[in-house]
Amino acid sequence: VQEALTNILKHAGGACADVTIGCADEAVTIEITDDGTGEPGNRAPAGGHGLAGMRERAAIFGGELHAGPRPGGGFAVRARLPLADRLPLRDGLA
Repeated sequence: VQEALTNILKHAGGACADVTIGCADEAVTIEITDDGTGEPGNRAPAGGHGLAGMRERAAIFGGELHAGPRPGGGFAVRARLPLADRLPLRDGLA
């Protein structure tokens, strides 16, 4: 969520953002949308790794992340993370 909102601040040209978090079908769903200028690739300088990093973090927990322009303008980032009895250990914490 933080990275998506940072991308909106950096690249969406004064857009409004909406964050929706839900739980359905044994998964947490997260959607961040804006009404900005569209595809980050068309407005960001080369070298950004924000979307790739978000995809990697979702994959660590068995989830997936999709991002792209919205019909009619703006951009959307959608993640689905499965609910699990056990999450991967990190620094000895469950």
